[in-house]
Amino acid sequence: MVRLKSEKDLELLRISGRILAATLRALSKEVKAGVILSNLDKKAKELILKEGATPTFLGYTPEGATKAYAASICASVNETIVHGLPGKYILKEGDIISIDLGVTYKGYVTDGAVTVGVGNISEEARALLRVTHEALQNGIEECIPGKHLGDIGYAIEKTAQIGKFRVIQGLTGHGVGFALHEDPSVFNYGKRGEGMKLVPGLVIAIEPMFSVKSPYIQQKKDDSFATKDGSLSAHFEHTVVITEEGFEVLTA
Repeated sequence: MVRLKSEKDLELLRISGRILAATLRALSKEVKAGVILSNLDKKAKELILKEGATPTFLGYTPEGATKAYAASICASVNETIVHGLPGKYILKEGDIISIDLGVTYKGYVTDGAVTVGVGNISEEARALLRVTHEALQNGIEECIPGKHLGDIGYAIEKTAQIGKFRVIQGLTGHGVGFALHEDPSVFNYGKRGEGMKLVPGLVIAIEPMFSVKSPYIQQKKDDSFATKDGSLSAHFEHTVVITEEGFEVLTA
């Protein structure tokens, strides 16, 4: 069931989104060779708690997972697409890392992600990051009342095709706000004019996930998802609300 958000709800979601955006910016600046993933997680938790919010992912059990998530962020390196556990891995020159996090403020949840290169990355990795981020922006531009979820998916998929990258299959965006995962599912592919109509008060997490080669995924023992062929993947995400005039990015 899709639950629309009121202006009162949005006031608190804006605060949640601002905390999330500030945390992602701070973590992105910390990304460099020699950094241990668990230290990024520790910093994220400190920053979020300092603002009077809580890390949404900590203790959350995603659908299909075998246990509750034990960290505040997902830190997914190279071929790992999402749900990478920030453990003892040490970042090295040339890696790319997706940092995904949720923030809960007074019961209101936003979700966002960014993929960052570690030092000097390959031209292929640089192009992957650029095109995936561009796809997010193109998907957001479709968030206009009267359009459909299919328009968002079409814009994202078209961007991947033009950039000659692959849309990851089996992982999607979603509704968000009162909980981390709500209806509707927001696919990264689709047809114009199809799917649920976009209406004011709808809050969704749009999150294109692209790979260099294979669109297919495998679930690892730690419950993270990686590309089936081990090729690089990238992930960007914003929480967006449909407004009377168009859209507002809550995690900008």
